[in-house]
Amino acid sequence: MTIISDDSKFFQEKDKSRNTEKSRAADVVEPAVSDFDKSFESNIRPKKFEEYIGQSALKSTLKITIEAAKKRNQPLDHLLFYGPPGLGKTTLASVIANELGTKIKITSAPALERPRDIIGILMSMKDGEILFIDEIHRLNKVAEEILYPAMEDFFLDMTTGKAQTVKTLRVPLPKFTLIGATTKAGALSGPLRDRFGIIHRLQFYTKEELAQVITRTAKLLNIDIKPDGAMAIAGRSRGTPRIANRLIKRVCDYAIVKSDGIVDEKTANLALDTLHIDRCGLDTTDRALMTLIIEKYDGGPVGIETLAAALGEDVKTIEDVYEPFLLQEGFLQRTPRGRKVSPEGYRHLGYKMSMEQKSLF
Repeated sequence: MTIISDDSKFFQEKDKSRNTEKSRAADVVEPAVSDFDKSFESNIRPKKFEEYIGQSALKSTLKITIEAAKKRNQPLDHLLFYGPPGLGKTTLASVIANELGTKIKITSAPALERPRDIIGILMSMKDGEILFIDEIHRLNKVAEEILYPAMEDFFLDMTTGKAQTVKTLRVPLPKFTLIGATTKAGALSGPLRDRFGIIHRLQFYTKEELAQVITRTAKLLNIDIKPDGAMAIAGRSRGTPRIANRLIKRVCDYAIVKSDGIVDEKTANLALDTLHIDRCGLDTTDRALMTLIIEKYDGGPVGIETLAAALGEDVKTIEDVYEPFLLQEGFLQRTPRGRKVSPEGYRHLGYKMSMEQKSLF
């Protein structure tokens, strides 16, 4: 239950928050195709399921759910998407809004510091609209408690006044859909997680899927790319579309300066070698992390805090940015005592394991 100290003050600020909401916490994204003079990411983001590559199982589920919601003339169930960064959670939310023919308000949990931030957004929603909250695991306790009745019953429960003048208000809300995105599903509280009707983990992309993403992006940017060039970039993109789209720009720059502007396999490999991204997608920091464990800590196990201090990186950066892919590829292992480099990691870096080290696996 939310406590507002002054009744009149709250409703005065409500109108003000509606006028300033756009600049403070949320952006309204129209389902129509944006002009091509906006940012790079906005230009290349797909607008419909037919354009959205990858996540086939999730797309099939969502298509059925959306069609059913349309036929029932009811809002879509609340959705929670989780998985490593860069896999398209925000893009997928925008695609859903386009498929429903509705608007989407995009914000992030850190922007919702005060109760009036989340209350202002909720009270500005309209029937059928979508509210997308990125990094939803970072919502504070007060914001969570405001969301509980809003998600479940489409009401805001508030008390106003002080002492003997306390009043309880139950304010109705439009029937909206909340889409939450997080890289840490386990960090969400149980009550919040249970209020989502659909919970789905986004998977890393295959090389073939990434090659399709790269080819599509190249076409939108008028880049001449060959199929073998797209596959070469895909192999070094760590299974992540965001990285693939970033690399295609760098490879294009290299092709324009060092080649004839055409991105083929040879040009792509030379460009990515220049960027110190190896054939498996590991960059300088990835290799430094694994080399540190091998050379300084005999292959591990070693604590994450020790690694962060030795590398000069933040613990969360290592856990959220570097580790997921290294674990996915089997180069790194987590144990109760810390991180270890696997035999595959040794082979990839060109190190040999001792018999004693091999016996531990």
